[in-house]
Amino acid sequence: MKLHELAELAGVAPRWQDWRGEQREVSRENLQRILGALGLPCDSPSRLSETLAELRGEQARARLPPLVTASLEAGFEGPAAELTPGRRLKLTLERGDILELQPEDIGGGRARLRPVTLPGYHRLELADREITLAVAPRRGCGIADLATRPRVWGLAAQLYGLRRPGDGGIGDFTALEDFLRQAAGAGADAVAISPVHAQFSADIHRYGPYAPSSRLFYNVMHGDPASLLGAELTASLARQCGIADSLSELETAALIDWPRAQRLRMQLLRAAWSQLLQRDGGSPDPLMDEWRRYRAAGGAALEAHARFEALHAAQFAQQRWHWRDWPAELRDPASAAVTEFARRHEDEVAFHVFLQWLAERGLASAQRAAKQAGMSIGLIGDLAVGSDGGGSQAWMRQQDLLQGLSIGAPPDAISALGQGWGLAALSPRALQARGYSAFLEMLRAALRHVGGLRIDHVLGLQRLWLIPDGGTAADGAYLRFPQEDLMRLIALESWRSRALIVGEDLGTVPEGLRERMQQAGLLGMRVLWFERDHGYFIETARWSTATMATTSTHDLPTTRGWWQGRDIDAREAAGQGSAADAARDREAREQDRGMLWGAFEYAGVASAPRPSAEDGSAAIAPALRFVARTPCELALVPLEDIAGLEEQPNLPGTLDEHPNWRRRLPEPADQLLRRPEAQQRLSILREERGPE
Repeated sequence: MKLHELAELAGVAPRWQDWRGEQREVSRENLQRILGALGLPCDSPSRLSETLAELRGEQARARLPPLVTASLEAGFEGPAAELTPGRRLKLTLERGDILELQPEDIGGGRARLRPVTLPGYHRLELADREITLAVAPRRGCGIADLATRPRVWGLAAQLYGLRRPGDGGIGDFTALEDFLRQAAGAGADAVAISPVHAQFSADIHRYGPYAPSSRLFYNVMHGDPASLLGAELTASLARQCGIADSLSELETAALIDWPRAQRLRMQLLRAAWSQLLQRDGGSPDPLMDEWRRYRAAGGAALEAHARFEALHAAQFAQQRWHWRDWPAELRDPASAAVTEFARRHEDEVAFHVFLQWLAERGLASAQRAAKQAGMSIGLIGDLAVGSDGGGSQAWMRQQDLLQGLSIGAPPDAISALGQGWGLAALSPRALQARGYSAFLEMLRAALRHVGGLRIDHVLGLQRLWLIPDGGTAADGAYLRFPQEDLMRLIALESWRSRALIVGEDLGTVPEGLRERMQQAGLLGMRVLWFERDHGYFIETARWSTATMATTSTHDLPTTRGWWQGRDIDAREAAGQGSAADAARDREAREQDRGMLWGAFEYAGVASAPRPSAEDGSAAIAPALRFVARTPCELALVPLEDIAGLEEQPNLPGTLDEHPNWRRRLPEPADQLLRRPEAQQRLSILREERGPE
C-alpha cells in the first residue's frame, strides 16, 4: 500500500499497539492529514505517487545533512559519494586544530571516518560544502562530575507558589533566590522548579507553565522590579499607581488570582521601566547600559520575541489571538509590515526587551546564589514538551515547528479518550534539514542559567503522538524522531554546560529508550506510587541507580494527599468518573495503603502501627526515608511533602474544574523550612544522604 510506504519513509507509524496490547491502525484520512502537515501531500492518487517518488529519491541520494552526530567510541559513517574514500578531508576542530581524515570504503556505497577523540562542534570540509560534525562525549554531565557524594538530594518547588513579602501575589525570582539559600543551608544540593518559559503578556488568563508561548524566553511575571530599583522605590511606584493595597491583598491569598495579579504586575513593571528611562535622560545609567548590552547580545531572536509580544497585544485587542488569524503581512516575522510596526512601536518593543532582561537577570542571580551557598547542582530547570502553536516560538520558527498538528497521548487506561495537549512540536524533517538549529537554540536557552534540566516527556526524543488539528486524540499517530542524534546533542550540551539532565520517562516507555538514556548519561525518573511489581511496592534496593527518585510530581497527589485519598476526591468533584468509580478507587487505595506500609516496614523505615486513612501526615516521614534510602543518584522531594500539604499542584484532565497552577505555599520559605515538622523531614534526607 503506497500510503503506508510513504508513512513509513516519513517516520509516521500507520499502526500502533494500544495499552491493552492490541494492534490498531491509523485511518487513511488521518494518515493523509498528518503526512500533509509534514509537507508530504498525498490527498489524491497522483499526489501520493509524486510525493512518494520524491521522498524515495531524496533518501536514495543520501546527501549528508548540515549537521551529523558521532560518538567518541565510533567513527562516523556516510555515503561514499560524499566522503570519497581515498581523498583526504579537512576537519577543523572547535578549538581551532586542523586534522586530515581519510575515509575508508566499507562497501554498499558507504564510507567511514575514524573516530574524533575530542567532543565538540567541528567543521568538516566536503568537496562542495562544509558541514558540522557534532561529536558527543561518552556521557553527559552526571552526579559524579558535580558532587562529592554519589547520592545527593534536593527539593522541588512550584516557582509561582513561593512566597515573600512584597511579591504581589506571584512567586518570583527573588523569592526563589531566598528559598535557594534556605534549602542550601538545610543541606540540599539542588532545587528543581516548574518551567519558566515565556507566556503571553497580553493574555492575563494564560498561565499554565507547560503550555508556553516560547521555550526560548522567560515568563516575565517572575521578574522582580525591586531587584533593580530597591524595595522602597518599588513600593513607592506601587502607591503612585494606586495598586499597593491590591498587591498586598493578593499576597495573603491561598490561591493565585492570575488575571488580577498579572494585570497589576504589568502595571508595576511599566512604572519601573518608565523610572529607568527617566534616570537615563541625563548622565549615563549603569542599569540602562547593561540593558543595551543585553539587547545587543540577544540579537534577532530577542527582537523577534519582543516584536511578537507587542504585535500580539495589538492583535489580541482586536479579537485576533492566534498569529495565523492576523493580517497576512504580519504572519511573517521578516516582512516589511512587521519591521514598520516595530519602528512605530519602538517604545513597546523596548519594554518587552526590558521584561526579558529583568526575568533573565533574576534567574541568573538565583543560580549564582545557589552555587555560592554551597549547592553542587543548584537549579534544575524544566523544559516543556512543546509550545503553543499560537505563540512566539511558532511564529518565529515557522519552518522548524509542525503546523496543523499538536502533541498528545493515545487512549489508555487513564484516559479512555486519549489526551490532546494543544502544543506544537519541532519537525523531525526540518531538524535534520536545518542542522538541528532550532533544537540546539531551545536546549541552550533552557541550560543557560541552571545546573540541571528536567526534560518533560523525554519519550518524545524517540516518538510523539501527534493529532491533526480538529481531530480527537484517537485520530493521532506516532511520529518517529531522530533519537540517536538528539541524545548525542543533549549529552554534548550537558557536557559543555556542566549541567545534569533528567528525563521524565513515565508512562508507556518505548522499548530501548531507558537503556539509551543511561548510555547518554540522562537520569530517568522513579516515582514512589509507580514503583510496583504485580501490585506490590518494590523494595528500595531494586530501584534503578541511574535515576532520580521522588515521592511525587506536580501531576500526582502529595504523600499526605495520596494517603488520605484527596486525589480521588478531587477527580470525583471534577466530574472525572462516577461515584461508583470513586468508591472502587477508595477501596483499592485502602489495599494500597496496606501494601505501602508493608513495604515501609520491610525497609525498616516504619515501626509504628499503620496510621488511619485520615492521618496522612504520619505517612510522610517513612515515605521520605524510603525514597531517600534508594540507590538512585538523586532524590528530589516536592516542597509540598516537606510542608505536609494535602493538595497537588495540578489535576490532569481539568481546566476550571480544579485550581491548577494556583496554589501558594502557606508561608515564606525562611519560615516554612524552620517549622519543627519541616526540620524533622529535612533531617531524614540529611541522615540518609548527607551531609551531616
